[in-house]
Amino acid sequence: MTTLQIILIALFIYLGSIGSIVGNTIGWYTLGRPLVAAFIVGLIMQDVQSAMIVGIALQIMYMGNVTPGGAVAWDLSYATYIGTAGALVFGKGLDSTELIGMAVIFAGIGGLVGQLMWNVSYALNLPLNRIAQKYAAQGETRKMWIPNVALAQTIGFLCRVVPALIVLTSMTAASQQADFASLIPGWVTTALGIFGGMMAALGMGIILSFLWKKQYQIVIFLAGFILVTYFELSMMAVAVIGVIIAVLYFYGFSNTENREGIKS
Repeated sequence: MTTLQIILIALFIYLGSIGSIVGNTIGWYTLGRPLVAAFIVGLIMQDVQSAMIVGIALQIMYMGNVTPGGAVAWDLSYATYIGTAGALVFGKGLDSTELIGMAVIFAGIGGLVGQLMWNVSYALNLPLNRIAQKYAAQGETRKMWIPNVALAQTIGFLCRVVPALIVLTSMTAASQQADFASLIPGWVTTALGIFGGMMAALGMGIILSFLWKKQYQIVIFLAGFILVTYFELSMMAVAVIGVIIAVLYFYGFSNTENREGIKS
């Protein structure tokens, strides 16, 4: 990676975090999503196709990521941006499964660093409450932006950009050594790729558990699965068929209710 690419990825790691300067809607809920983050990294590193292969897997894996009781899980922004960048740097020539496995390795590193920096950020933000309380007690409301915006954003920026620069720079330096990639056995990346697929299946299972309201609806899912797997139809074709069936079902159900209403 070039210096400019490292700086841009580190900057988006900050922008995609909770409470960044662009707000949570644009930041955490948009730039912080794995699919969007992978696309941005792909644009920066000029390999969108490989980045999207990784991004789709990480996005589905994130759906299976549950934080019970408000527990702090892996840092999504750190994990996705660093994971995708690591896969593109070290995953040249690998197949999709191994590429995803490589992304899982670096996503774990990024998530661990991000989780650590979240705790550091929380600790550094504690004194800001006293500063804000002091201004509030003195009635100096015009100075409230200093602890709440200026100092808070500075802490957030430093806690995310600086460690990201260190990690990405270290990755770049390691990638320049020809024998570094050989230190990671092929079975490790393959196993992690399979594990990523299991997490993806878990994520889809969680989504389907919310979508299935009645037991017979599993038949609809299996019908779509058969059309894609055995009849080799594209996702767009299956979606069109699903829309047609939904429209026919809706109007058929509505006409049945109308006829019963007239009879009664």
